[in-house]
Amino acid sequence: MHDVKIGSVTTSNDRPLTVIAGPCQLESLDHARMIATEMARVCDSYGAQFVFKGSYDKANRTSLSGKRGLGMDEGLAIHAAIKAEFGCPVLTDIHTPEQCAPVAEVCDVIQIPAFLCRQTDLLLAAGESGAAVNIKKGQFLAPWDMANVVAKVESTGNKRIMLTERGVSFGYNALVADMRSLPEMMKTGYPVVMDATHAVAQPGGLGGSSGGQREFAPVLARAAVAQGIGAVFLETHEDPDNAPSDGPNMIVLSHMDATLKTLMALDAVAKADPIRL
Repeated sequence: MHDVKIGSVTTSNDRPLTVIAGPCQLESLDHARMIATEMARVCDSYGAQFVFKGSYDKANRTSLSGKRGLGMDEGLAIHAAIKAEFGCPVLTDIHTPEQCAPVAEVCDVIQIPAFLCRQTDLLLAAGESGAAVNIKKGQFLAPWDMANVVAKVESTGNKRIMLTERGVSFGYNALVADMRSLPEMMKTGYPVVMDATHAVAQPGGLGGSSGGQREFAPVLARAAVAQGIGAVFLETHEDPDNAPSDGPNMIVLSHMDATLKTLMALDAVAKADPIRL
């Protein structure tokens, strides 16, 4: 298994679970600080490694009227402040090759959105940035197809790679999570991440925005962590129904303590007897 060093955290499929968590869309420094404070406390309580996540631009909103975010300059300033205050690695998503280098100057992990996971120029720029690269598997890809995606980033000499499952298309406005994809992607040796919140989204399900079934996010997280993966990706908000994006599938912040308590117990059992295919 590859160990992937990201700031103060080392992520691997055979190390204690890493929790990637934060709001879907950054709203303000005070809001990010509030969420980071609670997530750092919870992760520390149960022995989880913590990476803060927030998006400065939601470039693939369902409709033109959807709120996109604060923009790169303000978003990166927030990430820099959170990193300095909490000492945790920070992660954000990018959408064009030109964004990779400036984002990597601040963020420990740059994330490739699922819709863009086969874009060669984007993958090469991400790899060349020197940051760790978290690649979300496209809703249209089989898990074994990610080997070709990995090879593109590896060609830059960057082997600080993570692979994220976020569900696959299952008819109109629906996704399904195939748990077989997790051990399949583990065959690459790189840390595998389960995005339990986006996997319960209903793309375009509300007409002008996506719906979701947040009650199932902890269920998918449990099923995934029980397989011994490297990390779990959980978007959270204190009031998801009034969040600017992805509210229907985010976990309520006040529920994260109980959620992490269970996930870390499952992680310990899974890591003590790893899956072997």
